Amino acid sequence: MFTGIVEAIGSILAIVPTEGGRRIRLHCPELAADLRVGASIAVDGACLTAVEIAAESFSIDLTGATLSRTIAGSYAEGSRVNLERALRLGDRIDGHLVQGHVDGMGEVVTVATEGGARLVDVTLPAEIAAGTVLHGSIAVNGVSLTVSGLPAPDRCRVVLIPHTLEVTTLSGLRARERVNLEGDLIGKYLGRMFSARSPTTPSPGDDAS
Repeated sequence: MFTGIVEAIGSILAIVPTEGGRRIRLHCPELAADLRVGASIAVDGACLTAVEIAAESFSIDLTGATLSRTIAGSYAEGSRVNLERALRLGDRIDGHLVQGHVDGMGEVVTVATEGGARLVDVTLPAEIAAGTVLHGSIAVNGVSLTVSGLPAPDRCRVVLIPHTLEVTTLSGLRARERVNLEGDLIGKYLGRMFSARSPTTPSPGDDAS
């Protein structure tokens, strides 16, 4: 479990093909020293496992499913990624509860500047759009953001304040770029609960006679 508050930006040092996937080595002195083999870490919002640790870097393995379902398939040497270690019980949750399970990819439609902030419109896959509400939460490349607008049924708008632009990779977002998306946890569970209810099943308290 994560919070969507990025701790550091890492850069990809090497990509090595493996059987059915790739092993990626990431340079991040701020976090590498505190990691251990087997630890979970969110890379652009995808929960992955540290498999090798060095003084200033660590490695992760990407399977075929991760490469096809997230933006990890487009990584190259030099790519910058958002990193967050797993939440510890008792930590303050400054963002929102994020599982690190990418629900799908969206595409940046527009990027506009307003004062010192940027307004970014992103397309939403149907399953994410169904649980996205105005002023709710969404994780974009692992960053906890508030939905500031819903300009279309399949689109949401987020505002990137100067601090977010400074400490995450979102400052580099451009139109037509793909991003990892994780919908609001509460919205997902509520959507699943209501979709599972049969129209013919009486609700609690209904007269079934």
